Amino acid sequence: MKGTQSPSPARRILGVGWRLHGDGRAPRPGAAVMPDERLSWPRTVGLGAQHVVAMFGATFVFPVVMGLDPNLAIMMSGVSTVLFLLVVQGRIPSYLGTSASFVGAVAAIRAAGGTTSTVTGAILVAGLVLAAVGLIVHFAGPGLINKAFPPVVAGAVVLLIGLNLAPVVADIYWPQDQWVALATMCVVVVTGVLLRGFWSRLAVFVGLVFGYVLSWVLDRTAGPITAPGATGEVTRHLRVQLSEAASAPWFGLPAMHAPTFTASAALLVLPGVIALVAENTGHIKAVAEMTGSDLDPVLGRAILGDGLATAVSSAVGGAPTTTFAENIGVMAATRVYSTAAYWMAAASALLFGLCPKFGALVAATPGGVLGGITVVLYGMIGLLGAKIWIKSSVDFADPVNLVPIAAGAVLGIGGVSLKVTDTFSVSGIALGTLVTLLGYHVLAALRRPAAESAPESRPAPVAQTREAAPTAPAPAARLVPPAPVQERAPALLEPSPAPAVTVS
Repeated sequence: MKGTQSPSPARRILGVGWRLHGDGRAPRPGAAVMPDERLSWPRTVGLGAQHVVAMFGATFVFPVVMGLDPNLAIMMSGVSTVLFLLVVQGRIPSYLGTSASFVGAVAAIRAAGGTTSTVTGAILVAGLVLAAVGLIVHFAGPGLINKAFPPVVAGAVVLLIGLNLAPVVADIYWPQDQWVALATMCVVVVTGVLLRGFWSRLAVFVGLVFGYVLSWVLDRTAGPITAPGATGEVTRHLRVQLSEAASAPWFGLPAMHAPTFTASAALLVLPGVIALVAENTGHIKAVAEMTGSDLDPVLGRAILGDGLATAVSSAVGGAPTTTFAENIGVMAATRVYSTAAYWMAAASALLFGLCPKFGALVAATPGGVLGGITVVLYGMIGLLGAKIWIKSSVDFADPVNLVPIAAGAVLGIGGVSLKVTDTFSVSGIALGTLVTLLGYHVLAALRRPAAESAPESRPAPVAQTREAAPTAPAPAARLVPPAPVQERAPALLEPSPAPAVTVS
C-alpha cells in the first residue's frame, strides 16, 4: 500500500516528496495534514501565502528597528527557511523570520558608535555559536536539552513566547484602529470556527483581506483617522497609505554588504544565543505537541539550522533569523503541518524580496488589521504551553514547579528589563527564561539532598506491635481463595498519547 512504502531517497535526504492527504481539499475530519503530506498544489500555495502574511509584519518591522534593509530581510527569510528545511530533512514544519532577540544588543552597539556592518558581524558570530550548540546537542543527544527544559520549563517557555507578544498587540497594533482590529478579530474567530472545509483553514488570510478592504472603505466614507501610527506618534492620516507602494519599483535586488567584526560587539549579542536556544526548543516542543510526533531526535538539527541560517543571512547584511511563533499559530489554526506549504512560503518570500512594490504594499497593511489577527495567533501559541503542562501532568502544588515558573512568567510576559551594565540588559523572554530555567534547576538541586537525608517512616517492629495489642485467642486459620486479579483500566491509570492539536 502507498502509506506503507518506505520513503524515497529524496524524502530521506531533502525532506521533499509529499503524499497527498485525502482528496487534497482539506484535512480529513479529526485528522491533520502531517509534515510529509500535502493538500492540492493550489491550496498548498494558498497556505504558503498565509504563512508569508503571518510572518511579514514582524519580519519587516524588526529589521527597520535594527536599522537593516527590510526587503533583504524578507528575501533572506526565504533562503533561511529553505536551509532550515534541508538541515532538518523536512521533519519540522517551521518558517524562519527575523529574530527580535538581538534588538536590545543592536541598539547598544549603535549607541557605542557601531556601524551596520559591525551589527551584522556580531550577529554572524552569534549565529555560528548557535550552530555549534546545535552540533553539541545533535551528537550528545536530546537528553541534554530535555534535562535543561523538562515539561514544566518547556511549557513555560512556550507560554512566554506567545504571551510575551501581547504588548505588541496592546501597545502598537490595536491602538492604531481599535474598531478595525475588533472587527478583524471577530472575522478571524468566526471564519476559523464556523466555516467549513478549506475556508476555515484560511481564517488568518480572510481576516487580513477583510480588514484591508474595511480600512480602505472607511478611508473613503469616514475619512482619515486621528490615532497613533507604527511609531506611536498621534497624527491624522488615512488607514491605508499606498504612496510608497505606488512609487516603489516592481523589481530590484536588495542592497547587500559585508560584515565587520569586533570583540566588544560580539560579546554584546552572545547572551541572545541563550534566548534563541530556549525559543527554538519551545517552538519545537510546540510543533511536536501539535503534530503528535517525537521531534527530540532532530532538536539538534533544528538549532543547527537556525544558527546556520542566521550566519548566512547576516553574512550578506541581512537580519538574524529564528523559527517563527506567528507561523506556529497559523498551523494551530489550520491543522496543516505540511512542509510543502513552507517551501511555497519560502519561494514567495524570495520573490517578494525581489519586488519592492509588493513589500511596500504588504507593509501598508493597517496596524489595526494586524492587531485583530495577532491577538488570536499569539494567544493560541501561549495556550500550547499550557497544553504541555496538562499532557505531562505537571504538579503545581510542588513549590519547585510553582514558584520559579510564576516569577519567570511575570517577568517574561510583562517584558521586565534587568539592566546589568550601562550598555547591556536582559529583558522579556530572555529574562523570563533565565529566571525559570535557573530557578527551577537550582531549587531542585538544593531540595534533592534534603529529600535524600530525610528519615524514612518505618512500620513499628513486629515484637512491639504484639506487645501493644490486647491478648486474645487467635481465630482458627482457614484457607481463603485469592481474589481474582482485576485488569487495570489503561484510560484511568496510563495516559494515552495526546492527539494533534485540532484548533479550528
